[in-house]
Amino acid sequence: MKLKPTAHALMLFLTAAALPAGAQTGGITEPSTTLRLTAQQRTEIYAAVGKNKLRTPPPPDLPVTVGAQIPPVTELYALPESVTAEVPSAKFYRYTIAQNQVVIVDPTNLKVVDVIRP
Repeated sequence: MKLKPTAHALMLFLTAAALPAGAQTGGITEPSTTLRLTAQQRTEIYAAVGKNKLRTPPPPDLPVTVGAQIPPVTELYALPESVTAEVPSAKFYRYTIAQNQVVIVDPTNLKVVDVIRP
C-alpha cells in the first residue's frame, strides 16, 4: 500500500518538472530583428551573391516564396561581409540561389524570409 502513494507522487513530480522545460524553449527560434531591405540593398545583395557558383546546388523544386519551408538538406551560405556591414540584421540570415533568385532563409526554422529577383 505504501508504494502506491509514492508512485503517484513520483508521477506528479515528473509531470510538473517537464512543464517548465517546454515553456523555456519559446521564442528561441525567432530572429531578434526582422530583415528589412531597401531596393538599393536588395540590388547590392543580388549583385554580390546572385552570380556565385554554389558548392552544393539546392534541390530543383526548392520553394522560392516568402514563408515557404525549405528542405533541411539545402546548403545555406552566409551573406558577404559587404552586405552585413551595411545591414547588421542580415548577419542572422543565410541564403541559397534557386531559379536565378537569391533566397534568404531564417536558418533556425528554414523558412524563406525574402526572395531577391534579378
